This record gives sequence, structure tokens and C-alpha cells, in this order.
Amino acid sequence: MRPFLLLAARDHDEVADDEYRAFCAYSGLAPDELHRVRAEAASLPEIRLEDYSGVILGGSPFTASDPVEDKGPVQIRVEAEIRALLDRIVAADFPFLGACYGVGILGTHRGAVVDRRFGEPVGAVKVRLSAVGLNDPICAGLDPAFFAFVGHKEAVRTLPPDAALLAGSDTCPVQMFRFRKNLYATQFHPELDHTGLERRIDAYRHSGYFPPHEAESVKERARGVLVTEPQKILANFVARYGA
Repeated sequence: MRPFLLLAARDHDEVADDEYRAFCAYSGLAPDELHRVRAEAASLPEIRLEDYSGVILGGSPFTASDPVEDKGPVQIRVEAEIRALLDRIVAADFPFLGACYGVGILGTHRGAVVDRRFGEPVGAVKVRLSAVGLNDPICAGLDPAFFAFVGHKEAVRTLPPDAALLAGSDTCPVQMFRFRKNLYATQFHPELDHTGLERRIDAYRHSGYFPPHEAESVKERARGVLVTEPQKILANFVARYGA
């Protein structure tokens, strides 16, 4: 099997390493089957799509829909390089799965309206599959409604007509979508478990996702919710596209 590629854009080493652990664990991929490139650390190397089975874009503290004047030079570079890669991925309809930050990147690339109207606080929300989602192979075996971890400042407000809505929630109508046949994005984190969530709460407590003094109560609320379904999306993605 050709390996998969994980593009990461996190400036916090502990969180980045835990994200990689989770993507490996829940996709069923060994480290040599999931190559990681940390886009924030240096310019992207040459990436030949034919060397990979698929591309996964992880989360990030970056907010894709912010005005360019509010973005730092690293974010500007990272987004320009990822968008250039997406040009090739979209043209080839190459297997792609964007998680959280991937919604903003893929959404804006394809003409979706992405803004802060449907941002959600850190925690678990109930996600419901659409009729299309119930029949999509990436959602195979998922419960029609399930809890998933979220925590985002931006979200898709309006999908373009050529996108398929796969899932939504009461607080965020676009939780998962597909473009063409093989381009996916989730607003929730399919890789995130309780351990990873608590690590991110500690790392980003001063990043505007919640009042810093509420960090422990955010953790406590999350501990009371069972989150096991979203990880199936990763296993399904690898099963469908691994070759």
C-alpha cells in the first residue's frame, strides 16, 4: 500500500505529536504508512500525489477565513502552499480528508461561505448524518446521530451547489461535506479522543476558544460524553483509498 500523507499546521509540539498518534491509532496506519509534514515548520517539500494513497489535513489554530491583514507571515505562507497543493488535489479528485481546519481550507477553495457565524465552543456536540451521509462509504457503520468533539471559531455557513452535505448539528449546520467523489472535510475532529482533547485544552487555553479560567470545567464536561463514532471515518477513509 502506498502511504497516506498527513499535513499538520500546529505550532505546539506536544499537540502535534498527539494529533499524529491519534490519526495513526484510529486510521489503523503504522507510522511508516502515514507520512507527516508539519507545514508551519518549513515550506512544503515537493509532494508527488502519485506517491500517496490519500492526503489528510489536520487541525490548526489558524483561521482560514480571517482577513489577510490579521494573519501572520507563517499562516500566509502555509495557506498559500496548501491551496496550491489543493489545486492539484481537486483537479485530480484525489482522495482528501480535511479535519476542522480542513473545512475552512477546502471550503474557501471551492467557493463556500466560511465565517464565524457558526463557531462552536470546545466540547462534544451531537452530529446527525444527512440522507446523503447515511449512504456515503466514508460514513459506513456510523450511527445516524453521534457525539463528536469540536472547538472552532469559523465554519461553513453556505456550501456551494456542487457540494454534498453529509452531516450537521443544531449549532453548526455543516459538520461534514464532500466535493466531487473523493474530497471530504469534517468540522468536528474525527481523530480526537478524551486524552487529545485535554491536551489541546491545556495548550490553547489562552487562544480564545474559552475563558482560560474555565479550562478544567471544559474538561469535566467532555469527560461525561462518550465519543467513539467519529474515529470510524478515518478507518473508512483508509479502507476505501489504501492501495
